[in-house]
Amino acid sequence: MKKILFDNNKNVISQKLKSFRIQRGLSQGQLAAKMQTMGVNLDQQMISKIEHNTRFVTDYELACFCAVLNVSLQDMMEDFYQTYLP
Repeated sequence: MKKILFDNNKNVISQKLKSFRIQRGLSQGQLAAKMQTMGVNLDQQMISKIEHNTRFVTDYELACFCAVLNVSLQDMMEDFYQTYLP
């Protein structure tokens, strides 16, 4: 199976996701529960893997993270834009 990485990253939101989650006072488990109410099947371990950049993030997961955390896609992708699209 071909591994798909971008500059050795499995996702480009790991740090922003963790930062916004902590700013909102949510544990990984609480964030997973909020995602599940939106129909996204994630558990605490999957959130941890995303935050540690060892799991991919799908487009619908990204959209739901933004909705749950009440942030824009631009805000969530800020590190990517600054690093790779100066």
